[in-house]
Amino acid sequence: MSSPRTKKTAERKAKFETSSGIPLEMAYSSSPSAAASEAPGEYPFTRGIHANMYRSRFWTMRQYAGFATAAESNQRYKYLLAQGQMGLSVAFDLPTQLCMDADDELARGEVGKVGVSISTLGDMRELFNGIPLDQVSTSMTINAPAAVLLALYIAVGKEQAAKGEWSTLSSPASPSQITQKLRGTVQNDILKEYAARGLYRFPPVHSMRLVTDIFAYCRENVPQWNTISISGYHIREAGSTAVQEVAFTLANGIAYVQGALDAGLNIDDFAGQLAFFFNAHNNFLEEVAKFRSARRMWAKIMRERFGAKDPRSWMLRFHTQTGGSTLTAQEPLNNVARVTIQALAAVMGGTQSLHTNGMDEALQLPTAEAARTALRTQQIIANESGVTDTVDPLAGSYVVEHLTDEIERRAFALIEQIDQMGGAVKAIEAGWMQSQIAEASYQYQRKVENKEEVIVGVNEFVSAQTEATAPRFTVNPAVEQQQRQRLAEWRANRDNVRVSECIAHLEACARGQDNLMPMLVACVEAGVTVGEIGKTLKRAFGEYQPPSMI
Repeated sequence: MSSPRTKKTAERKAKFETSSGIPLEMAYSSSPSAAASEAPGEYPFTRGIHANMYRSRFWTMRQYAGFATAAESNQRYKYLLAQGQMGLSVAFDLPTQLCMDADDELARGEVGKVGVSISTLGDMRELFNGIPLDQVSTSMTINAPAAVLLALYIAVGKEQAAKGEWSTLSSPASPSQITQKLRGTVQNDILKEYAARGLYRFPPVHSMRLVTDIFAYCRENVPQWNTISISGYHIREAGSTAVQEVAFTLANGIAYVQGALDAGLNIDDFAGQLAFFFNAHNNFLEEVAKFRSARRMWAKIMRERFGAKDPRSWMLRFHTQTGGSTLTAQEPLNNVARVTIQALAAVMGGTQSLHTNGMDEALQLPTAEAARTALRTQQIIANESGVTDTVDPLAGSYVVEHLTDEIERRAFALIEQIDQMGGAVKAIEAGWMQSQIAEASYQYQRKVENKEEVIVGVNEFVSAQTEATAPRFTVNPAVEQQQRQRLAEWRANRDNVRVSECIAHLEACARGQDNLMPMLVACVEAGVTVGEIGKTLKRAFGEYQPPSMI
């Protein structure tokens, strides 16, 4: 005789569907998809952008990290690199993400809390101390002040090369020779901030100018740099479905491409430097299909909608991070299983780089042990699971091909709605995209509360002992005062006449039409702080006020 819990679990679902509401049949015995006849590495890239995929090289294992001071974050980066991490991914604190200095009154209580505090070239210099920037690729999760942080990174690279710290470049070298060597990504996706995350500073039209200024500058000066990471991750974290994640991300991508074209750029000159950033959740089959459909959709958009001729322009290259919103504070060890499922979905879906969350991230910034375990999860998948030995191993699965086609159909329908509104910027300004995400989040929460969606250890299979027992990691509150003191010393020791001149030139440039990147590099090299640049741009651009959602 079955127990009440077994009976309840068996009767839990009246219907079977994915997290996006796509109905699932009992079984699939055929698929009309043409993808099974495609070859990996060929248009429209449903099966992957490279013919050999992980048989040639694994994805880049890039753990997102940063906290407190630049010196402390530097030690974590060196630790992760020693554990086999392949690239860096920088988490900045909220003041930095809002283009504020650590001593800004609005920064109180937030300095160093969710990422590293960076206000000056000195901070950036210390962040990468002993890490030659010609030997690593660096991803930076920064949006409103993306151009400013990229300028700081370029300045540090130039300093390192001038000191002879680069093994791939002989001294002396010209600035152009140095920047040609820099590799990495700046997130630079401001539209998803308006739609989902809220860390914006300037009005959309001016923010889009900063985006396309980076496109144009990097095309000429930093050709190995990915000029944007168009992010569905934060859209999904805000509560969207998988279909919405694909649709809204690609709609934002369309807006960036159109903005660059309107700024006079040639599509095949910049499209190869565009990258994407997706979430990976627990609905394994839907997640694998989501990555496959997004890749195919972007190829069609770039070739058929925008007329790109270079095959590299058609390729959707993407980073994946496992779903932070899926992690639970209750029984945090369960999160190891969740992260493994999500990471496997990303690999089966053909990701180019991957971050795996620490088991304790629902509670705090990850401990060193949790970060190492998360990295080991990727290494075990890569080296022990066997799924990397063949390309697109789930191709031809009736259900995966069905879901790939269905996500594409539904996502293109949403993009068509956005086009009818005038594009992603108009949809965001009207609050439509935000309301769609909010409604999806509300419906999901209702399902959790009604136990239509089971969260193990939270609303079902709950242990009597539910309190977390993981080791606690905290940021020393003295960090804020330390950063304030560093800033005071920085301002006292720089050439403030030169700083004033740079600020005046930057404001004049911002009020004009010239590309801002060369002036930003000059500013940070002169000692102008992140917050001083933010205030200068605010005077020129104004500050964005979101639409009322009432």
